[in-house]
Amino acid sequence: MPEIHGYLRVRGTDVVDEDGNKVILKGAATGGHTNMENFITGYPGHEHEMRKALLEVLGKEKYEFFFEKVSFKLPARLICNAHPPTQFLEYFFTSSDAKLFASLGLNCLRIPLNHRYFMDDLNPSVIKPEGFKLVDRIVEACAAEGLYTILDMHTFPGGQNQGWHSDSGLHRALFWEYQDLQDRATNMWVEIAKHYAGNKWVAGYNPMNEPGDPDHYHLQKWYAVVEKAIREVDPHHILWLDGNTYSMDFSGFKDVLPNCVYAIHDYSNMGFPAGQPYDGTDEQKQILRKQYERKVEFMREHKVPIWNGEFGPVYASPGEDNYETINQQRYNLLGEQLSIYKQDQIHWSIWLYKDIGFQGGRDDTHVKHIYDPLIQHLKEEIPEQFQRRRYPQHWGLEGHVHRVVRELLVSELLTYEYASYFEGKTTEELDELAASFKLENCLKRDGLNRILQEDAGITA
Repeated sequence: MPEIHGYLRVRGTDVVDEDGNKVILKGAATGGHTNMENFITGYPGHEHEMRKALLEVLGKEKYEFFFEKVSFKLPARLICNAHPPTQFLEYFFTSSDAKLFASLGLNCLRIPLNHRYFMDDLNPSVIKPEGFKLVDRIVEACAAEGLYTILDMHTFPGGQNQGWHSDSGLHRALFWEYQDLQDRATNMWVEIAKHYAGNKWVAGYNPMNEPGDPDHYHLQKWYAVVEKAIREVDPHHILWLDGNTYSMDFSGFKDVLPNCVYAIHDYSNMGFPAGQPYDGTDEQKQILRKQYERKVEFMREHKVPIWNGEFGPVYASPGEDNYETINQQRYNLLGEQLSIYKQDQIHWSIWLYKDIGFQGGRDDTHVKHIYDPLIQHLKEEIPEQFQRRRYPQHWGLEGHVHRVVRELLVSELLTYEYASYFEGKTTEELDELAASFKLENCLKRDGLNRILQEDAGITA
């Protein structure tokens, strides 16, 4: 394992190692792995709904075999391989993936976690050891290649935001309405911090991904509580704290907590299908810089480090019209964003690493005739001054309709159809499906990888 110079810590606007050397963390996140999001992994709805439906179809033994266990009694023709077949959670990230990260000049992996690996909502006082075994394997594989890791809690009981990726199955963030839910999360983080307190390859903890606190003050209160609780068992590790409203808003923040880095998510609409294509004009470059500067105003004022915890375009797939031209525009956009971050010497983590080739892009073209009449009806029924009252306001009425109708109701019902395709699958077939995200079975985006190597000063 490579040599490491102590815990990382905050010093002014920098992150430094034990010897005082400045460290800039650059990486990506394993979204879709230890928190399975639908557009990444290829299922409708929410992870807990999908898992429940698959458990019903597969039964307990095959379900556990597919996701996370090798204890299932396998046919001899499978066991005769060089090593026993693994499963989705292991196939998704192995030492080969860590080596690829290192080869691209990256030095940090953000690990998004589903709280259900550590906590059963029906037995919340017991922290499950299975979660640590899962994360330990990833942390150790990265450390062997000289890669830091940041542990990111992506879901919370009751949901910390209104999006599908909080895996609550709701369109409200109940986490902020119940002290009991907040206390559960704090206790969970205390146990995680205890476990990793002595691990110097862990660059720190990202206590909450993309908070969505409608009142803009519960979040800062919980940060103060969880920071104090973590420090009592782990005084060393950095906390990487997301801004409110999906990591874009620090207007409600007042105080700076010690040994903390503050995090934005800096997606650009020009990198998404519905956005204006990026042509690299001076005006577009100014737009990128302005949206970034607005988000980091808090860090500038308080002279603390900046982490861009998520950003990245959506890439077109072969077969789509002009996909090569579209992707080159988006590579150029990514390159311009990286030049801004390099100029400011900030930390960043691209979203994401592996997916089914969609990366969050939603194409409404084929369903507009279904949803447009509903949206128009609601606009006619709801007085205009109230149409943007629902938080987050920037989603607008249209955004909330799609979240509630498509991403909750329709997707939940389609989950049962998804699960039905697993019915009757043999262990061989399940093993093959689980291996879909194994690195050897993935196509690499060479254009993206070249940009990352160039940023790191590596010649391919």
